[in-house]
Amino acid sequence: MSVPLFDLAPGLTVSRLCLGTMTFGEQNTLPQSFHLLDEAFNAGINFFDSAEMYPIPQRAETQGRSEEYFGRWIRQRKIPRDRVVLATKVAGPSGQMTWIRGGPECLDARNIKKAIDCSLQRMRMDYIDLYQIHWPDRYVPMFGETEYDPTGQFCSICIEEQLDALGRAVDAGKVRYIGLSNETPYGIMKFVQSAEKVSHYPRIISIQNSYNLLCRTFNSGMAECCHHERISLLAYSPLAMGILSGKYFSHDGSPADARLNLFKGRYLEGESRYNLSKKIIKDATLEYLGIARKYGLHPVSLAIAFVLRHPLVASAVFGATKSWQLKEVLNSCKVELTSEMIAEINEVHARFPNPCP
Repeated sequence: MSVPLFDLAPGLTVSRLCLGTMTFGEQNTLPQSFHLLDEAFNAGINFFDSAEMYPIPQRAETQGRSEEYFGRWIRQRKIPRDRVVLATKVAGPSGQMTWIRGGPECLDARNIKKAIDCSLQRMRMDYIDLYQIHWPDRYVPMFGETEYDPTGQFCSICIEEQLDALGRAVDAGKVRYIGLSNETPYGIMKFVQSAEKVSHYPRIISIQNSYNLLCRTFNSGMAECCHHERISLLAYSPLAMGILSGKYFSHDGSPADARLNLFKGRYLEGESRYNLSKKIIKDATLEYLGIARKYGLHPVSLAIAFVLRHPLVASAVFGATKSWQLKEVLNSCKVELTSEMIAEINEVHARFPNPCP
């Protein structure tokens, strides 16, 4: 099976499916992680996403393992570095992960430089293909929040300092391209405008935000910015943390090792957005599962195919803890949704708009 490719930037061609590694080192052991990476790579996936804070749920004891496992896979399998595209991220201000640079406290130049150097050291690599700011160094509604509260703003590092630090990493050959994640239209445009003013500031090429059947908020403002500024969407959570696979609605009960069950109460960022106790999420999901059943499609194929048909999506960033889950996602590349399917999907969306923002 061959996964389609997308030219994300000059000299940077990525597979339209990107394997996320945030389960590596927590749900997946090193041998299991290697097996998934082998299968993905052999199927044509060359794009892999990580972050300095992974795996999830975040713990001091496991922080950095996802990057470490990926680097060990590259070395042990003797894969030429230019055969894979690695994306990873620097954690924004949190205060909850004191084991990562004391919080992390902020995204000043020192923190960005240290984060890049530590990621490279963990992976034992010379460079990162795509380096992303995991979330903004300023107050924004995130992870299920929808309304902006002006009183929530805190003292933050200016975008110019962040771009200058990233530009120095690019000039030093440590990073090839930069991107953002969990950003807003305002943030995108500020990064674009700041890069236009100073010649050595790098230009962002991608935004990694959530996009799926249960969350189309990207289309409200963000899509216009990305279209005009030639910024591609790396759509994370295309299965809405597995909800759209239907596994949480099976007749024999949802699997105990599914993330929302296994880590219940320990993964607040995910649970706040993908809260199965909300009737609207259940009702909307059951409607989409019904559409898949009507047309003889696997629910995973319907969900992934929907994401990949968006004209601004470069790649869908998905996770898998088992081989059969990876195969389900790979099979979605064969699926093309008809106009009738899209009409039915849009009708459900009109009745249940963005239950997982």
